[in-house]
Amino acid sequence: MAKRRKRGEGGVSLRKDGRWEGRAVIGYDDKGLPVTKNVLAKTKSECKAKLTALKDSIQAPTSDQPKPGILLGDWLDFWYQSYKKPNLRPNTQMSYERRIYQHIIPALGGTQLDKLTTNDIQQFYTRLKQGGRLLRAELYGEGLSDQTVRGIHTTLHAALDKAVSEKLLFRNPADGCRLPPAKAREMQVLTPEEIQRLLIQAKEDGCFELLLLELSTGLRRGEICALQWDDLNLRTGELRVERQVHRINGELVVSPPKTKAGNRSVILPAPVLSVLKAYKETVGSKWMFPSPINKNSPRDPATARKRLQTVLQRAGCKKVRFHDLRHTFSTLSLEHGMDIKTLSTIIGHVSSSTTLNVYAHVTDEMRRTAAVKIDQGIGKADPPIERGVAPRKPAPSTFQAHKGQRRKAGTGCVTQINEKLWEGRYSPVWPDGKKHARNVYAHSEEECEKLLAEMIAEMKAEIAAEKEQLKAEPKVD
Repeated sequence: MAKRRKRGEGGVSLRKDGRWEGRAVIGYDDKGLPVTKNVLAKTKSECKAKLTALKDSIQAPTSDQPKPGILLGDWLDFWYQSYKKPNLRPNTQMSYERRIYQHIIPALGGTQLDKLTTNDIQQFYTRLKQGGRLLRAELYGEGLSDQTVRGIHTTLHAALDKAVSEKLLFRNPADGCRLPPAKAREMQVLTPEEIQRLLIQAKEDGCFELLLLELSTGLRRGEICALQWDDLNLRTGELRVERQVHRINGELVVSPPKTKAGNRSVILPAPVLSVLKAYKETVGSKWMFPSPINKNSPRDPATARKRLQTVLQRAGCKKVRFHDLRHTFSTLSLEHGMDIKTLSTIIGHVSSSTTLNVYAHVTDEMRRTAAVKIDQGIGKADPPIERGVAPRKPAPSTFQAHKGQRRKAGTGCVTQINEKLWEGRYSPVWPDGKKHARNVYAHSEEECEKLLAEMIAEMKAEIAAEKEQLKAEPKVD
């Protein structure tokens, strides 16, 4: 575990350009906000030495009294921009900025730090639960989820903790707040029969290799979409996981895994490797699963999610998330005897304890099985009929792939997001030569089809009007 720096020592971090940066508070401005100064060095030890010299050359503030008059909004902005943002990944920055600038500052930003009370924060959380949603409230409800409220609390609590360490506050008023319960999302696992039906249907729908690899490795959605053929050793079956793909401000971005444990290698089973060897001859891209639109770009993780939902529905399987395929792989691996440490390494968990917490239900069953085997070996007990037996290979499925009906060109597409939400999407080519998509949402498939048809008619009218306008404009020589 990393050693925490003591209060007042400043912070040291590695920059993207390879240099080390040290930053410390050297005083306070007229508003009472901390003023920082930084030092740069090629090595961490040199950076620490420079930071110590900087602090020694400056008279540290001697007052132990909190600085009055500082607004929470000013402090949150300073704390985020100076302390947090430089060390956050782009997608994490977006989460922080939504919490700070869209929720906390509009509600509490005008309150002075030293006047902020636990009751103020508690009432703020209550309002978020009752009517804090800013977008698509008609679809998801007026209030924010428990998980979102807890995330907002985490950010606010951290900012106030820093204010305490900088002696702007005597205590953190967020300490005494009562939070919504932390509810883990329900984990769903496909049965062996469902896995067979899923893969049979995936062959018909053109995503067999992607789903087979996912069920054989448990990669995260962004990781499997970012795989390149250079990551796979076709001779040994070693697959390196070195990057992930995700969307930031509407653009696909490829970046390294979030943690060191995310950089890992997985050995593929021989049958899976054989399938991928044959599949490579049909791809024609450096990306293992390229975008259907642009072979030079990786597949959008959202596209993989939507494709899975279509395949699940056609295969008659229960509705699960893409992440549940990761759970399916992990559960089957444990049930077939893989140890926790090995599984933790394969799926990229930072600690084996994380794997134990997530899959406690499986390990409980493994312990019961082990107890039964010990009883059989020592006590000569009769073998049980159901429990304590090794998983058997399921009988071959008789499922026949659903051929489906292709939607006609120009009618868009409809996708089920969850049990109560459908999405309609239309992406025509506009007069500027680019595709511009629009979405509609509804609580039933029938309503979504109706709204989609209305939107398509409106978009076609807009496109026709733009074309007419372009024809009417005088040509410039």
